[in-house]
Amino acid sequence: QVQLVESGGGLVQAGGSLSVSCAASGRTFSTYAMGWFRQTPGKEREFVASISRGGGSTYYADSVKGRFTISRDNAKNTVYLQMNSLKPEDTAVYYCAATSAVGFRTTLAIRYDYWGQGTQVTVSS
Repeated sequence: QVQLVESGGGLVQAGGSLSVSCAASGRTFSTYAMGWFRQTPGKEREFVASISRGGGSTYYADSVKGRFTISRDNAKNTVYLQMNSLKPEDTAVYYCAATSAVGFRTTLAIRYDYWGQGTQVTVSS
């Protein structure tokens, strides 16, 4: 069992930066690939980024590539999402998730085993 708790969301102006974090409980954090998703009302949860178990490999949605950076610190059981050059369309609830699936380029939400409660990110124009 893994419990995930996001933090760091908030309100930022377009063009600004924001970092969100996700702290995991348990001693098995490093055995999971991690991902970030986002969701707006009335839409399906959208893949944002994922990172391999060791942190050496990352994968991004085209919409955030070059602007967002996912990273993890296995010693701290934490995964991060640094968001730069934010746009109003980045406004959403951001969720971190853990997957036991093979590999790390897991973009389907259904393949993730554990989810955080989400943190709101709002980008004003």
